[in-house]
Amino acid sequence: MSAELRKQFTPYVPKKNEEYMNTRQLAHFRKILEDWKGELSQDIDRTVHTMQDEATIFADPNDRASQESDMALELRNRDRERKLIKKINETIGKIEAEDYGYCESCGVEIGLKRLEARPTATLCIDCKTLDELREKQVAK
Repeated sequence: MSAELRKQFTPYVPKKNEEYMNTRQLAHFRKILEDWKGELSQDIDRTVHTMQDEATIFADPNDRASQESDMALELRNRDRERKLIKKINETIGKIEAEDYGYCESCGVEIGLKRLEARPTATLCIDCKTLDELREKQVAK
């Protein structure tokens, strides 16, 4: 999530003895996710328009190669963002199903602070740490 978007939302402050993932909390995270998705969609649209505007055919092969390289990098970035939008949509679906905020592996609460840092998180910090350790062991 961009630092700019993080500055736009106020961190959630739970009331004493407030139930985890109540209606207010779910609405808070839904807003964060929808704003993030909107920002990503605008970036994608902007890139498409920029690429259309800058679609110049250079006579110099070096200039053409540089332009193609830049466009390929932009397209890879936008593809990552497109995949992230898909993940955001899936996460919004979890909010609608009232299945958001709980670890997919062990079922414990993921936690408000972790979800604000990574709203699409599906694992609690302990399960994520174990997952990363397993990945490192397999990579060796």
